[in-house]
Order: sequence, then C-alpha cells, then structure tokens
Amino acid sequence: MNFKLTASLLAVVLLATSISIAQQAGALGEPIVVRTTSLPKSFLRQPYHFKLEAQGGILPLKWEITAGAQPPGIELSSDGTLTGAPTEVDSFHFIVTITDSGKPVRERKKEFTLDVVAPLLVEWSRKPRISGRRVDGAIKVSNQTDQDFDFTFIALAVDPTGRATAVGYQHFTLKKNTDEFEIAFGENLPFGAYDLHADAVAEVPDTNTIYRARLATTEKLQVQQGP
Repeated sequence: MNFKLTASLLAVVLLATSISIAQQAGALGEPIVVRTTSLPKSFLRQPYHFKLEAQGGILPLKWEITAGAQPPGIELSSDGTLTGAPTEVDSFHFIVTITDSGKPVRERKKEFTLDVVAPLLVEWSRKPRISGRRVDGAIKVSNQTDQDFDFTFIALAVDPTGRATAVGYQHFTLKKNTDEFEIAFGENLPFGAYDLHADAVAEVPDTNTIYRARLATTEKLQVQQGP
C-alpha cells in the first residue's frame, strides 16, 4: 500500500477516535460540583426560600433528598429550591442527591444542615415567686434575627375574678442577634391567688411583621398577707 495513503488512513482513524472521545466526554459532561456549602437559618412559621447551586453534568440537573429529613413544612423541588414555612424548631440534617441528564447518569451527594429557630425566644430567667405580698421574677429574651425589634413586654397577675394587675412593663428596641437579655419584674399584690402571664410582642415596622410569645405559671401564686 502506498505510504501516503496509509498515513492518510491513519490520520482519518485518529481523527474519528478523537471525535468519538470528545462526543463521549460531551455526553457525560463535566463532573458535578455542588457550589452551595451551607444553608441560611430559617425561622419558625416564617416563609423560607433558598436555591441550591451546582455546576457540571448534563443539564437539567435533578435534586432529591435521599437520606435524613428536612424540617416539616419545607420541601425541596427537583430544580434545587427549598421552600415553605418550617413548623418545628431544631437542627435538621439531610442528604441531597443531584443527578444529571447524561447517559450514563452522573450523580453527586451532599449533606446539609438546616437550623430552624424562633425569631423571638422568651424563657423564664427566674420563675415568679411570692415573698410576703410581693411577686418577683424575670424573663430572658432573644432576638435571633438580623433585624431590630420594637419590643414590648408586660407581666400581669390575674386573680380568680379576672382582675389583672400589671407587675412589669417595658418598651424598648431589642437589637438584632441579641441573646438572653434579662428583664426583671415585681410588684406588691393584695391577698389572694394569682395566675401570672408574661407577654412579649416584637414588631418589625419595615416589613410589618409581628412576633408574639407568652409564658404562664403552671401553679397559682398565693399571697397570704393582706390587705
């Protein structure tokens, strides 16, 4: 066979092989890389919307939770968007599997943690107690958001007739990301038995959002001294 013809045939074979390899690589696409490294925290019963990001593979990519569990009230769509309003406070761990549209299919797994917190958290710092005629106690409040609150606190002692006596009141700006700020309260009360309610209201005027929280004693407070 002519040398030049042989060389030409070899070049054609090499070119065809290169094209075939390129086509196979194109069918597989680049390896899938998950670009989202962490999830922003979500707030109890508040709307949540976050898009997970990845690159590589043959589009479209499909997202699915394949292990663990997302917060109740939150769903992951096939395009990688987390939406909903969580109904429980906790840290939720789950694994997302991303698959592409190539043949054969490529996939990538990624573990995520989604923290659900209460925007306004109110707890007893010192549970109410009676000393003589006086009731004393304290709460601790946390603003777990990135916005300042126009905050109001009122504590009421309610007797069996429904008569309420204010034993504590404050109104101030509760700064964003404030953790366990203590508010004390106390007042003298007439003789009798009381239920005590501690109510907190936090407003965000810019978004017209209101958060509420309430604490209540489980047993009646008994004031043994007159009048």
